[in-house]
Amino acid sequence: MKLETAATQLEALGNPTRLRIYRALVRAGEQGLAVGHLQERIGIAASTLSHHLHRLIATGLVGQERQATTLICRANYAAMNDLLGFLSDECCADVRSPQTKDNAA
Repeated sequence: MKLETAATQLEALGNPTRLRIYRALVRAGEQGLAVGHLQERIGIAASTLSHHLHRLIATGLVGQERQATTLICRANYAAMNDLLGFLSDECCADVRSPQTKDNAA
């Protein structure tokens, strides 16, 4: 994952309302949530929800699918896993092991 992509996704999730929306979609699983149900669950105006969803969709964290007259939103789990991997892949990479410290002395 590119640093710029991760930064954009993290910036999008840095807004409390978008983070609430994203968490609701992650909890909903692969079936996702209809926009109306998501709006009820989050308790925000439709125009506000639309604005925040647009940002999450633009960053690749959320996808939408129309089923007849219903718009279904889903968390993009592959994007979520890529972002989590980006954050954890180099965890403690610069920490030297005790043996290395002993040998350096």
